[in-house]
Amino acid sequence: MSILDVITLILLLAGSFFMLVASIGMIRLPDFYTRMHAGGKADTLGQGLIFLGLIIYEGFTLISLKMLIIFAFIFIANPTATHAVAKAAYKGGLKIWSRDSNDSG
Repeated sequence: MSILDVITLILLLAGSFFMLVASIGMIRLPDFYTRMHAGGKADTLGQGLIFLGLIIYEGFTLISLKMLIIFAFIFIANPTATHAVAKAAYKGGLKIWSRDSNDSG
């Protein structure tokens, strides 16, 4: 196993971990805004690490260049889309969760 294989494995495992954390955050967090935060941050980082691992595994080819372009697009588009959706929800009147709110009754 070469050093590039080890680096690829570490990046893929780290990316998978962040994707898992984002998925758990989408289920466990209490309101829309905190779920958007989990999805926006951890999902972007997880996808980025996975693409970076695939780029290193592939080596310097046309495919890795295409993956690098996708990687750059993800890091620009995901946070921008998350911000736009959260801002639209806030302007639409969606209330922010607080510990004092009673959702059970």
